[in-house]
Amino acid sequence: MKKIFSIAMFALLVSCVAIQRGADGEPGKPGADAYGPAPKITKEAIRANMEYLASDALGGRATGTEGLEKAAVFIETYLQKNNIKPYFETYRDSFKLNDLDGYNIVGVVEGNDPKLKNEFIILGGHYDHIGNGKVVEGDSIANGANDDASGTLAAMEFGRYFAKTKINKRSILITLYDAEEMGLKGSAHLAARLKKEGINAYTMINFEMIGVPRAATEVMAYMSGYERSNFAETLNTYAGEEVVGFFPKAKDFNLFMRSDNFPFYKELQIPAHAISTFDFTNFDYYHHVDDEADKMDYDHMLNFINKMIPALEGMMNAPTKEVVLKDE
Repeated sequence: MKKIFSIAMFALLVSCVAIQRGADGEPGKPGADAYGPAPKITKEAIRANMEYLASDALGGRATGTEGLEKAAVFIETYLQKNNIKPYFETYRDSFKLNDLDGYNIVGVVEGNDPKLKNEFIILGGHYDHIGNGKVVEGDSIANGANDDASGTLAAMEFGRYFAKTKINKRSILITLYDAEEMGLKGSAHLAARLKKEGINAYTMINFEMIGVPRAATEVMAYMSGYERSNFAETLNTYAGEEVVGFFPKAKDFNLFMRSDNFPFYKELQIPAHAISTFDFTNFDYYHHVDDEADKMDYDHMLNFINKMIPALEGMMNAPTKEVVLKDE
């Protein structure tokens, strides 16, 4: 009997350790092995994907171009390879802009809770850019590494992580937008379509330019429309540290209404914000031909993604909708 009890206790201990192990294999971190082993997020993989999305071969990813189509195929292949299923019949949410064809890419990671899986958390970033910029030393291609291949890759990495671990109770939409640079046209189309189809959306985060770090004296990232909801403080509670802070100039620059979060706020009336680490002081190449892959800080990007995972996990798995809009 004593031997049987010892074996049982050992099995229980092993199961408890398995539940608590996380992305880096250390106890107490997110990414429970009880659901699935957490995929390792590496700066080498982020760099390799960035070097393709922001390469000259894609010509600056302007809407309606061959380069944008190549980017779309690259993202679709990534989602399929990582078991992130199409949300619609295909990955593409297509629309017309005069004579141009546009298409958002939309994948879904279904939640594991019978009830909460019917609530959706939307994560995204825009994968288009401006195509060409002012010529500098013979270079006319505005590669759009920080803007917004960085945010696109972050959303893709989050999708891969949760599709592998399967720890999310709520469902996740991974949404990559076209035609942001033409006035948020892609996200506006998708938000309106989701509203028409009656989606039960909880929150939306738009990752906008997260390829460069802020000053060491600043919080790692900031959230547009900070005062419109309790989103930032709730994410920080889940993360166990202040990852997302307040940026005073965000309101001066009207950033809340200038990025792809705004159509979701407008159409769905949910907490919808952009998170960024670009604060107009830490990168000189906005809409510039030198916004290239070799200018990105991959240690920073890796750090940002890893710090956001427990914050996102907390939101996905909270028993109630703790993130709410505030009265304006």
